[in-house]
Amino acid sequence: MTDPNADLAADFIEATRSSYDAIAPAYGAEHPDGLGDGPLETALLTAFAELVRAAVGEAPVADVGSGPGYVTARLNALGLPAFGVDISPHMVALAREAHPQLRFEVGSMTALDVPDETLGGVIALYSTIHIPDDRLPGVFAEFHRVLRPGGYVLLAFQASEGEHIHMTERYGLDISLDYYFRTPAEIVTFLTEAGLSLYAQARVEPHGQQKWGRAFALAHKPAGSA
Repeated sequence: MTDPNADLAADFIEATRSSYDAIAPAYGAEHPDGLGDGPLETALLTAFAELVRAAVGEAPVADVGSGPGYVTARLNALGLPAFGVDISPHMVALAREAHPQLRFEVGSMTALDVPDETLGGVIALYSTIHIPDDRLPGVFAEFHRVLRPGGYVLLAFQASEGEHIHMTERYGLDISLDYYFRTPAEIVTFLTEAGLSLYAQARVEPHGQQKWGRAFALAHKPAGSA
């Protein structure tokens, strides 16, 4: 098992953690349930839950980059024993306050504090966007490591080609937060190189006030793989 504390001092992780710690109250107030009633997101979460149960039964599921905890709560409502992991202690505190019956812990997706092949699923909605390209293979290797054979990964991310944004202010607060936007094809390549097999993907074009399109990738760890 990867040392869960080994990566917590990495520069990009520390910047991400301190930035989300700073904006946690404002972010949580703006996004009490960031999924809203989006029919596509709801359908994908439902499909993910059904696929995980069919493949591995009632194995636990990690919501990585869980923020205020609304996705973790949705997964539990769908019958999955889900828990949240977030790099920001302040976000974890908000999630625990909003959903006291659920489990949330501080941790990094680059080094999950989870034994090998114990999870039925990993979900990461708009959280891998803060991982630099050179570290993303290691993140997906972690997902592969913790999944049981047959388990699933569901990703959501802004879809754009090679766009890197560095933000220094949000909600009127000083931050240092990097966003790495990628194409669906790039994400699929990273997933397959980590030993995960693509099951389905979807893309939503920009609409309303959204500047970037959104993409979803659903992959699984093949049965019999180690």
